[in-house]
Amino acid sequence: MALPVAFLGLFFAYPVAAIVTRGLKVDGRWQFGRVADVLGQSDIRHVLWFTTWQAVVSTVLTLVVALPGAYVFARLDFPGKQVLRAVVTVPFVLPTVVVGSAFLALVGRGGLLDELWGVRLDTTVWAILLAHVFFNYAVVVRTVGGLWAQLDPRQEEAARMLGASRLRAWRTVTLPALGPAVAAAALMVFLFTFTSFGVVQILGGPTFSTLEVEIYRQTSEIFDLSTAAVLTIVQFLAVGAILVVHAWTVRRRETALRLVDAGLTARRPRGAGQWALLAGVLASIALLLVLPLAVLVQRSLDAPDFAYYRALTGDDGHVFLVPPIEAIGNSLEYAVVATAIAVVIGGLAAAALTRPDAGRLVRGFDALLMLPLGVSAVTVGFGFLITLDEPPLDLRASWILVPLAQALVGVPFVVRTMLPVLRAVDQRLREAAAVLGASPWRVWREVDLPMVRRALLVAAGFAFAVSLGEFGATVFVARPDRPTLPVAVARLLGRAGELNYGQAMALSTILMLVCAVALLVLERLRTDRTGEF
Repeated sequence: MALPVAFLGLFFAYPVAAIVTRGLKVDGRWQFGRVADVLGQSDIRHVLWFTTWQAVVSTVLTLVVALPGAYVFARLDFPGKQVLRAVVTVPFVLPTVVVGSAFLALVGRGGLLDELWGVRLDTTVWAILLAHVFFNYAVVVRTVGGLWAQLDPRQEEAARMLGASRLRAWRTVTLPALGPAVAAAALMVFLFTFTSFGVVQILGGPTFSTLEVEIYRQTSEIFDLSTAAVLTIVQFLAVGAILVVHAWTVRRRETALRLVDAGLTARRPRGAGQWALLAGVLASIALLLVLPLAVLVQRSLDAPDFAYYRALTGDDGHVFLVPPIEAIGNSLEYAVVATAIAVVIGGLAAAALTRPDAGRLVRGFDALLMLPLGVSAVTVGFGFLITLDEPPLDLRASWILVPLAQALVGVPFVVRTMLPVLRAVDQRLREAAAVLGASPWRVWREVDLPMVRRALLVAAGFAFAVSLGEFGATVFVARPDRPTLPVAVARLLGRAGELNYGQAMALSTILMLVCAVALLVLERLRTDRTGEF
């Protein structure tokens, strides 16, 4: 636990605490009265209300739309299933700024719906809600569908033989077993929508603002660190409560059920009902997930002769110090380093959490490992700049800041992927190897590693894909001469002009294709028990 604790303490807790301290401490004295002052402002209360309200509605909509998809991926076998699973996961690893841009091109002014039917949704909350469903669909499919595929179908069949209808058998047998997974997925969707940044910033405009957007505005535009610090504390407490409940549901799911091989439960669709359900799920995926991605590609090809792509190799000297095409190589280099850091930190943490002699304090660290997903990335990125600026940690001019920020987001995915696999390793195998004289390192190499190798590769792949799309913290720490793909997209979108917009769509398309290829590789490596994602 030493290295994971040191990593999170130095590169997460320290920067966040520094921002809060700087905002609430004036002339050496704490100004706790500022908390009541900020929360008493009507506009801040409106932000808190909208943040909570839209997160609840987004979570409900995502569950309604995605649960049928979870069943289809878990129980039905059809051609192209692996490819489609990768496709539905692509939105989740895309930068939120790209997701917002895709929906802006779809439902905004001059977008596809505006051109065809004169319909605009960018001035309404519906654009935000639909974008959140788009972004979080894969969370429900992979979390709930992953468990559903391993539930023994003979239990439900036994209930049918005893006279229960199909609906009653599902409600009384399957649904209670899926309850912890549904709760875990709902909590994760609520977490991601509660802390939504890029989607709300682009689609919400001046009308709608979440806590994360307000923290960014107070930090970067108004320079009111005390208000930003109060909002960070509020977000931290809310996210902490969510993650405690989430950790409880995950432990309940992993210990309360006996699971079977997922490869034995999926069958070809039978009957008109299953075929209709499959068709409905495919139609919803096409409209909600594939169409916005297709709009990205279409917008990037609007100019003849791939003009937007060819423009990426040049530089006008105003937006970037280097040609935008270099952002691709920068992102790949950063993501590789971030993946290595995340795998080491997350792998060590997962190994410690699964030890049979792990105490309650160690098990409680499970929830803390998820905090980087929910605490303001804006706060973390800005915290990097004001804390890592003195020897021996004067890193502000170093390229390593970007991989460190990306690794913070990748570690939770590594842990969540590795934990179920490590917990499935029979402890008696380790004990037998130890009795035969193997050292702890050799036990890990000879017993654990062969059994978790594929899950480790899946964890690394997810960390790589998520690192490619990290934006909130990277936008603060990326050097102007070495931008990442998400930062380059945001800079291009922030400038007027058709050429800038087209280049942003071209870079977004490239990022989408890289993520899609990575996820297709993951599907070929996927095991029956490779965690939540």
